[in-house]
Amino acid sequence: MRFQTILILIIFTSIISCKKVDDSKVLYLGHTLPQTHPVHKGMLEFQKVLEKKSKGTLKVKIFPDGQLGSERELLELLQIGSVAATKVSAATLSNFVPEYHIFGIPYLFRNKEHQFDVLEGEIGKSILEKGSKFWLRGLCYYDAGNRSFYTSNKAIRTPDDLKGLKIRVMNNQMAINMVNSMGGSATPLSYGELYTAIQQGVVDGAENNPPSFVSSNHYEISKYYTLDEHSSVPDVLLIGTKYWDKLSVEERAWVQEAADYSAQAQKEFWSESVNESMKVIKDWGVEIITPNKLLFAEKSKSVVEEFIIEYPKLAPIVNKIKNNSYE
Repeated sequence: MRFQTILILIIFTSIISCKKVDDSKVLYLGHTLPQTHPVHKGMLEFQKVLEKKSKGTLKVKIFPDGQLGSERELLELLQIGSVAATKVSAATLSNFVPEYHIFGIPYLFRNKEHQFDVLEGEIGKSILEKGSKFWLRGLCYYDAGNRSFYTSNKAIRTPDDLKGLKIRVMNNQMAINMVNSMGGSATPLSYGELYTAIQQGVVDGAENNPPSFVSSNHYEISKYYTLDEHSSVPDVLLIGTKYWDKLSVEERAWVQEAADYSAQAQKEFWSESVNESMKVIKDWGVEIITPNKLLFAEKSKSVVEEFIIEYPKLAPIVNKIKNNSYE
């Protein structure tokens, strides 16, 4: 971790441990996204509502743009109590809390309504609580959209079109298995290197949601965007138990209520961002393809089977979600 980050966090830790003159408790919230992102806008709602409910006794200080480190670093900082809260992808969180692996299963959800019925219902709340034994208490889920393929020179209309194509994926085993199961060649690569990699032909394409496709400027060097929507991995707003345990029952209720409110607001921000992004993609001239998703889902069934073998204790949860018996 960078020396500058460590120095900043030492200062923050000392501030948090001291009693403020006005008796307020400052909640330091770090994340890696830009201030224009719909998730950051959701956090601003969290900040506003919490400070209002607590009448200013609980204040929120937000540090965006990765100022305090990467998602993994932020999770580790929550665990030791140097930072109070963060937002990370469920994919990153799965390296700490196994239950979050479930959300990476391709075509787990039928549609957005089904997804949030699960996330905001019994199963979703249960998984949020699972992180407490790892000092990472989940507060709510934020919409991170649906990931789809985009390519520079060859259109993907069916899974067969993926054959021979190098597709950049996150360094996540399920994402790698999914692309390989469909016939592509999964290529883990740093996100920051991806624009140049596509431009130079190191990879043939990648996969992501519309706002990320646009904010990264990858639409400038990609001719095709295939809306197969193979995965819907949510973001998670977390609070460290070291901070949570210092709060009173009333203060915890305020934090949870503010988080729940922000989650609903963030969904609206996300929807607006998707609509704006799709307009940019169309105006640029990228061909938008709407394929038969069932073909892609069929090809990726082996990924689910492999997951059940590796995590047999999580199989009942997967089956409940798939069978719609999650209430």
